[in-house]
Amino acid sequence: MTIRRLTAAGAAALVLVLGATACGGDGGSGTAGNAATDPAAAGGTAGVPAPSGTITVFAAASLKETFTDLGKKFEAAHPGTKVGFNFGGSSALAASITSGAPADVFAAASTATMKTVADAGGAAGAPATFARNTLAIAVPKGNPKHLAALADLAAPGVKVALCAKEVPCGAAALTALKAAHVGLTPVTLEQDVKGALTKVELGEVDASLVYRTDVRADSGKIDGVDFPEAAEAVNDYPIAALAKAPNKAGAAAFVAYVRSPEAQQVLTAAGFQAP
Repeated sequence: MTIRRLTAAGAAALVLVLGATACGGDGGSGTAGNAATDPAAAGGTAGVPAPSGTITVFAAASLKETFTDLGKKFEAAHPGTKVGFNFGGSSALAASITSGAPADVFAAASTATMKTVADAGGAAGAPATFARNTLAIAVPKGNPKHLAALADLAAPGVKVALCAKEVPCGAAALTALKAAHVGLTPVTLEQDVKGALTKVELGEVDASLVYRTDVRADSGKIDGVDFPEAAEAVNDYPIAALAKAPNKAGAAAFVAYVRSPEAQQVLTAAGFQAP
């Protein structure tokens, strides 16, 4: 009888011990415990402080519409932040960064341009490609010159604007023209893709080689003509937080956001290709 009572008591104690162990395991490593303690599970990033303050982003001119939209969405998701942009030719932005201009993030329209910043020690980590882009021929509404191919740009009397060769859109244009075996002399060389597009808007040229995303963004004012050689000049768009970023937490958070599924949907809708 005594043995039976001791055995029952021991069994009860064992149950209590096992129950306490199980509860302790849930709190330390179970799903419920992680949801309460893991910043990533709560919508943050483990080990990265929540962003705040102003985040200064240097970005290629072709990203103006999409990044302006993404900046607003980021601010809405992170109250207390303000995203400020400096849009321009990637090569000029890279030169500013390597010369010490204060910026938190750099988004370029080519890996070669980003490399100049990374090689100078300006990137905080390895740059990541977040989008790709291809060229199109921008023409005035109605395409009055009836331009249908790159070869048509070399026809007598056709005035063409290109980006300067140092700018990613200019380098891509030269690659596409070479692939099509077309030689032409532009009437103007612009320092960024928006400059080349504006020449068409104003009627100062009959065509310009710009990104497909710029044609789509400006479809109310100009028309676009696709051409097969564009496949030979695809530009990768890399992004990186900068080593001397005044707002390091904000820089890391914005880069992560640009690479997120939500931001990728915005980029794809604007005509960018997924990386």
